Amino acid sequence: MIAQIVFIAITLAAIALFSYNIKKVIRNIQLGKSADRSDQPHKRLMTMLKVAFGQTKMFFRPIPAFLHLIVYAGFVIINIEVVEILIDGIFGSHRIFSGLGFIYDFLIGSFEILAFGVWLGCAIFLIRRNVIKLKRFSGVEMTKWPRSDANYILISEILLMTAFLLMNAADAKLQALGAHHYTNAGAFPISQYLQNVLPNSEGALVAIERGCWWFHIIGILAFLNYLPYSKHFHILFAFPNTYFSNLEPKGEFTNMKSVTNEVKAMLDPSFTPEEAEPGRFGAKDVNDLTWVNLMNAYTCTECGRCTSVCPANITGKLLSPRKIMMDTRDRMEEVGKNIDKTGNGFDDGKSLIDSYISREEIWACTSCNACTEACPINIDPLAIITELRRYAVMEESQSPASINTMLGNIENNGAPWKYSPADRFNWAKES
Repeated sequence: MIAQIVFIAITLAAIALFSYNIKKVIRNIQLGKSADRSDQPHKRLMTMLKVAFGQTKMFFRPIPAFLHLIVYAGFVIINIEVVEILIDGIFGSHRIFSGLGFIYDFLIGSFEILAFGVWLGCAIFLIRRNVIKLKRFSGVEMTKWPRSDANYILISEILLMTAFLLMNAADAKLQALGAHHYTNAGAFPISQYLQNVLPNSEGALVAIERGCWWFHIIGILAFLNYLPYSKHFHILFAFPNTYFSNLEPKGEFTNMKSVTNEVKAMLDPSFTPEEAEPGRFGAKDVNDLTWVNLMNAYTCTECGRCTSVCPANITGKLLSPRKIMMDTRDRMEEVGKNIDKTGNGFDDGKSLIDSYISREEIWACTSCNACTEACPINIDPLAIITELRRYAVMEESQSPASINTMLGNIENNGAPWKYSPADRFNWAKES
C-alpha cells in the first residue's frame, strides 16, 4: 500500500509540474500576434499526417531517417506499456493485461525488439555527434547547452531501454522460478539473452525487477518534464506545427493590410479602407511576430538541416537559419520570465533584432526558402527574417546601401536596375 501511495504521489506531482510548464509555454506563444490558420482543414490534416506522422521530409537523408524512424516508433509504441505500468502502480497488480494471452506475448515481444532498435539507434546518434562530429551539429549557436541537451536525451533513452530489458529479463527468470506475484506471461526475444548475467537468487531478482520498474516509470515522468526545457519538445509540437504550417506557395510574401489600403486609396480616391488598429511595420521583438512564428521556435529540433543547405551560410556569411529560430525561442522565454517577475508591460531595453539577431544576419538571407524546404517539420525561418527586415526598412529606414539603391531604382525606373524603361531593350538592338 505504501508503494502505491508513493507511486500515485510521484505521478500526480509529475503531471502537475508538466501542466504548469505547458501553461507557460502556451502563454509565451500567445505573446505573438494573431494569425488565421483555420483554412483548408483537410489539406492541413494531410500535411500533418504526411510530414509529422509519416516523416516524409526526413528521408532526403535516408540513413539518419531510418534510425530516427526506429527511435520514433519505439518511443511511441513502447510507451503503450506505460498504461499497464500506471495501472499496476495504482492498484498494486503485476502485468494486469497478461490475460490477453497470445496478444500480450506479441506486444511484449514487439516492445523488446523495438527497445533494442531504440538502444542501437541512440548509440549510433551519439557516435555521429561526439565521435564522427558531423558538421551540421556545430555552429556558433551550438553552445555547450544545445550540445549537451542532445546527449542527455540520447543517454536517457539508452538507460530507459536498458532498464526495460533488464526488468523483463529479471521478470522472466522469476516466472521460471515460480516466484509469488510473477504471472507467467510475455515473450522475451531480446531480454532472454540477458538472463544469464543476472543472479539466481529470488530476492536479488525481485530487487532488480522492482528497481528497473521504478527507474523506468520515474525516468519517463522525468523525461516528460524535461521536454519543455529541451529541443526535444518537437516530440509534442511537431504535429500542431505541421498542421498550422504555411500552405501558400513558397516565396509568396504576405502583404500588410495597412499598406495595401494606402495603395488602394492612392489608385482609387473613392476607396474607403476598413478601420484598423495601428500597428508596427514588421517586427522588432517577439510580440510583433505571429503566434505561428513563436510556435515554430519552440518546435525547432536544432538538427541543422536548414543551416546546412543555406547558401549564405555555405559561403561563409553570418546567417544561420537554425540560430534565427533558437534566438527567437531564447528571447521569447526571456520575455516570459520578465512577465513572471514584473508583469506585463516591462521593458528590459532589449529586442529580438540587435540584442539577439544582428542586421548582418537578416540581410545575408537570399530569400531562397532552402531552409524551409529542408526542415523536416515545416518550420519557416524566412518568415521571421522578412518581418525583421520590414521593421528595419519601414520603421527605421535602415538598410544596406545596395538595398537603398534597389528601392530607389524601383521608385524611379519601375525596376531594380538604374536604366530607364526606354533603354531596357538597347542590348537587343546592339546584338
